[in-house]
Amino acid sequence: MTKEQKSQLEFIALMASLMSLVALAIDALLPALNDIGASIGIQQSNDSQLLVTMIFLGLGIGQLISGPLSDSFGRKPIIYFGFALFIIASFICTNATSLEVMIIGRILQGVGLSAPRTISVAIVRDSFQGDYMAKIMSFVTVIFILVPAIAPALGKLLLDFWGWESIFYTQAIISVVVVIWFAIRQKETLKKENQTTFNLQLLSNGIKEFFRHKQAVINTLISGFITGSFLAFLSTAQKIFGEQYDMNDEFPYLFAAIALTVGVSTFLNGKYVVKYGMRKLVVISSIFFTIVPLIYILLFYNTENPSIYVLLAFFVLHFFSFGFFFGNLSALAMEPIGHIAGIGSAINGFVSTIIAVPIAGFIGTYINSTATPLFMGFFLTGLISVVCVQLFSKGRKKT
Repeated sequence: MTKEQKSQLEFIALMASLMSLVALAIDALLPALNDIGASIGIQQSNDSQLLVTMIFLGLGIGQLISGPLSDSFGRKPIIYFGFALFIIASFICTNATSLEVMIIGRILQGVGLSAPRTISVAIVRDSFQGDYMAKIMSFVTVIFILVPAIAPALGKLLLDFWGWESIFYTQAIISVVVVIWFAIRQKETLKKENQTTFNLQLLSNGIKEFFRHKQAVINTLISGFITGSFLAFLSTAQKIFGEQYDMNDEFPYLFAAIALTVGVSTFLNGKYVVKYGMRKLVVISSIFFTIVPLIYILLFYNTENPSIYVLLAFFVLHFFSFGFFFGNLSALAMEPIGHIAGIGSAINGFVSTIIAVPIAGFIGTYINSTATPLFMGFFLTGLISVVCVQLFSKGRKKT
């Protein structure tokens, strides 16, 4: 292996590590939601889902801050600030004695992690172009997808031996290791000639320009609804598998199977997107995304949960479509606004998150004794997405 190849492998691993901290902060906590709820005095079990949804709210808000600031002050300083905020927020979470304090900590964790999550993509964009950038990002994504598959198992291990606080301490320790690695091995990638002066007028003009493009708006809306249903699953998965099926010990492995399904479909999307096109894959996926939960509802409405094998089969079928959504929807939304790519990407992430969080919260309140309300949420968000896809298609035909 040449020196250049080793350097590229390290770069891929480093960028994947920056992105993966988000998945670790979310998924490692899932097995501990009940224990945290009991410790901080959560009365309603459904309120535990706020520990998942609120970090997404922080991520959405943080993107509007970290993205534009990194274009003005450089990639590395903003990432340092994001890590510092995340570590402080982690200690707030470990010392929380109420749901309100824990929510504050989780929102701040999300704001902090928005820096490495968003800016890592900017660093790849600074360093590579064209097809080679796509190749690097595909390798980064493959590594990134493995984290949700193992994070719940890590969280369960830490929970069983050292309590739920150890999950936050471990996240903080890992973030320190990653930021030291990043500081030593990664050079600043923003060139001086590409720096912009940060001001509110720049952000305001970017927002106006973003909403001028129907393609950007509609695909962002679809992304928000799809993300909302995915977030609803994340925030209620432990309740369904742990409480409804009494499978707390098996939960990490069941979650891993579903996460790997998304990984497989993401890989297939990368293989076939050039051949079939992003729009066609989004159209097919939105229909499949809607039909699978409809079949579940027709079979199990007003009945008890089916066997775990049947439920898992429906989850696997449903989440298989997710790998064909996220990258394609983002690319479609960004297609007409390449001239404001940095701010446009931040607005896209912010709007989709602001849509997703209340949708997930609304769906989660109805999940008590069966998983049917979750599939009803899948169906409704899928149906809205199909309508949005058709509106986008009609708009393109008229144009």
